[in-house]
Amino acid sequence: MGKRKKAEEGGANWMDTYGDLVTLLLCFFVLLYSISTVDQAKWIKIVKSFNPDAKEVSQIVNSPSMDGDDDVPGGLNESEDMTMDEFDELFESLKKAVAEAGLESEVELFQGEGYTFITFRDNVFFDGDSSVIKEGGQSILGQFCSIMSGVSDSIKEIQVLGHTTQAEPTVVNEPVGDRVLSSERAARVAAFIQTRTNVAPENIVAIGYGQFRPIASFDTEENRMKNRRVELLITKSDSVEQSLEKYYEEMGRQ
Repeated sequence: MGKRKKAEEGGANWMDTYGDLVTLLLCFFVLLYSISTVDQAKWIKIVKSFNPDAKEVSQIVNSPSMDGDDDVPGGLNESEDMTMDEFDELFESLKKAVAEAGLESEVELFQGEGYTFITFRDNVFFDGDSSVIKEGGQSILGQFCSIMSGVSDSIKEIQVLGHTTQAEPTVVNEPVGDRVLSSERAARVAAFIQTRTNVAPENIVAIGYGQFRPIASFDTEENRMKNRRVELLITKSDSVEQSLEKYYEEMGRQ
């Protein structure tokens, strides 16, 4: 009787071992499946987080393309890769156009995650209290339109933001004139962009803020000049929209 009981215990141990083996094999195949769908963009960020000083991510291996039109799940297909490159190159192209026009002191560019932010001082586009775009302003804006047309598929929206400044340090502007001027300036720039690019009209938005989104105080004429401006917020097609205050914060304006 004692020997028979021992044999039964051995059989139970064999089943436990087999069960453990099957479980390990299942975990192994789940692991293989999970790493077969690595998002390349996220993998680049992970690698760079461990080695931020690296100029390139050599750990990433691109497998040779295979015949067929099917995209690899989780990877970047050709159109997505093109969109990413196009939008990233947009900033550099605009920056080059500003430099060639000699307007570095009048046009400020900032590149963020999924957006490009451009600030034009008021004297680039407009005279005094006018909302008519000057010839020089039309020239640089026309160059910008050509560049944006080349990457229109990667652009989610173009917001044109018009701003005025408080004329007197302690006196608020007359509301109607203040609001109308900023709105007219934004609308004229938006209309110009609409007629010179192939960006869908519904993706071009004009907003007039009047004097109520200043980036400097109203105490000196120099600061008041900074507040007179038109801004372009160009967002990428797959970006997450933020508030204007959040964009300003990322640019160090708050």
